[in-house]
Amino acid sequence: MKKTYQAEPFRIKMVEPIKQTTRAERITLLKNAGYNPFSLKSDDVYIDLLTDSGTGAMSQNQWAAMMMGDEAYAGSRSFYRLESVVKKITGYAYFIPVHQGRGAEKVFLPQLVKHPGMYYISNIHFDTTRAHVELAGARAIDSVIEACYDLDQDHPFKGNFCLETLEKVILEKGPQEIAGIIMTITNNSAGGQPVSMENLRAVKKIADHYGIMTIIDGARYAENAYFIKEREQGYQDKDIIDIAREQFSYADVFLMSAKKDGLVNMGGLIAIKNRKDLYDLCRTYVVPYEGFPTYGGLNGRDMDALAVGLEEALDEHYLRYRIDQVRYLGDKLRAAGVPIQYPIGGHAVFVDCKRFAPHIPFDQFPALSVTNAVYIEAGVRGVEIGSLLLGRDPDTKENLESRTEFMRLTIPRRVYTSSHMDVVADAVIAVYQNRKELKGYRFTYESPILRHFTSTFEPIL
Repeated sequence: MKKTYQAEPFRIKMVEPIKQTTRAERITLLKNAGYNPFSLKSDDVYIDLLTDSGTGAMSQNQWAAMMMGDEAYAGSRSFYRLESVVKKITGYAYFIPVHQGRGAEKVFLPQLVKHPGMYYISNIHFDTTRAHVELAGARAIDSVIEACYDLDQDHPFKGNFCLETLEKVILEKGPQEIAGIIMTITNNSAGGQPVSMENLRAVKKIADHYGIMTIIDGARYAENAYFIKEREQGYQDKDIIDIAREQFSYADVFLMSAKKDGLVNMGGLIAIKNRKDLYDLCRTYVVPYEGFPTYGGLNGRDMDALAVGLEEALDEHYLRYRIDQVRYLGDKLRAAGVPIQYPIGGHAVFVDCKRFAPHIPFDQFPALSVTNAVYIEAGVRGVEIGSLLLGRDPDTKENLESRTEFMRLTIPRRVYTSSHMDVVADAVIAVYQNRKELKGYRFTYESPILRHFTSTFEPIL
């Protein structure tokens, strides 16, 4: 039976021209960028799937809301409008705006680290989260279910915590040594995979038993709620906002990069359920790190756009279109034999570069090789999510080998059409058909922190 996909639930009112380059030009441009896609100029990218963070298109209501922005340094009306929306969605008592997710991590995560050497446990820490855990003097431990690494297995919630591993780590390290448990929804590094409500509930039960605080890293919490409605028994007839509220009920803190499911170009938040002492501590630190607590690094107009975007992202018609556009690309690749993480995740298609380029060892970064080849093929920019991103062991300084080597093709929200997805699919398939020609990469400069952002490379010929 032919698959059907939800069409865009909007009309296009404004367009932005994008430039096409020649293959010869792209070879030179990539070389000049040190073979790091992050260093390419956006003008030299035809279809940009580097990230969905702040790259979406805002709605007419968001643009209108920006005109209402109150730019007062303290006590802005925009802050109180945003605070009202955050409290309505989460049910939490306390809220602080920040400029983006890493601002939330910088302010909040050190507050739970009482001494160096403590641990945060997550279903999988993403890059900035892991970096801020380590910068706070703690260590990051991942505890995701094994099905996450069986990329062909049709498991509905591959982002789930492995409960047995979670409890084992708590007992081995000692509950007093666990700074917190971070529930990443959806689980980005697992392939944009959702976490079930049952799993969230079970993690919170374990955390409460041992007296450990739980934190939702919820940049894509609305997409996670949609997957729960679609896949988990008992949620089909529930509204997305009610599913979202139940998700938040199983945590103590919510950290968000609002550049994803907030549908804005810049913004983030810290929400705390009921710990006023922790809220007061975070307010103290947000001043030197981000700004006054009623703007937190954002303009008033940013906060008004976010207040609208948070509610728009919970619209079920939008979410179905959003998830279906990602599925459309993933299904085209899978039909052509390109190995991907399956089921297809919420915000991106994750191409399995271990199987795509098995001749390239992990420390020569196979996913970077595939990503660069796709750019040369068609001007499509993706991103490596593998051993390059994982980095080095903070103690031994040895290269860590990721269990997955992904090229992430990340779809910005409300930006590209199905025809753009066809171009992306054709480019990846063409590279796959010539995959034996791919070469690995080595560093010409390695950045000591979050190395995938600013390092430079050369191909190993």
